[in-house]
Amino acid sequence: MTSFRQIEANRRNARLSTGPVTEEGKKRSRRNAVRHGLTAETVIDALEDAEDYAAFEMAVTADYDAQSAVERELVLRLASLLWRLRRATIIEAGLFKVQARQLLQFRQRRDAHRKRQKIIEGMYQNAVSIEGDVLQDQKDTTSSLVTGSASDVDTPDRSAGLTRHSSGYRTCRRIP
Repeated sequence: MTSFRQIEANRRNARLSTGPVTEEGKKRSRRNAVRHGLTAETVIDALEDAEDYAAFEMAVTADYDAQSAVERELVLRLASLLWRLRRATIIEAGLFKVQARQLLQFRQRRDAHRKRQKIIEGMYQNAVSIEGDVLQDQKDTTSSLVTGSASDVDTPDRSAGLTRHSSGYRTCRRIP
């Protein structure tokens, strides 16, 4: 149950929210719920020109020689419906343009992503290949030291105090 204090607070708050005060604000807020205007009561949208509609209505009325009030109402209704069909066509074309633009942007982002992925995969493959080569070189060096091939192993020449290597002589400390 709502207390007396809550009811009073609600009344005070309601006095503060009176809506727009200026004429411009009132005009703007009147169109808050309008989405596309296709089913609007008024035929003229904010983006359309009232003079264009009046000229169109007069052209349609001139084509039909309405004799009675009902005929005149039917002709005016026809003009309104034809105007709305034009609006629907414009809206549809605009929606297709928006959709095409979004599809193009999506495809461009997807293609750019695929290109980046290919570059990353290529870099990864190169890194794996280089790492494999380095590991193979290390394995070859280790295996040649373990097997002791004559061309790679140092042989001491004790008399001269030199160590003989396959590439030539190097000085080193004397071996007793």
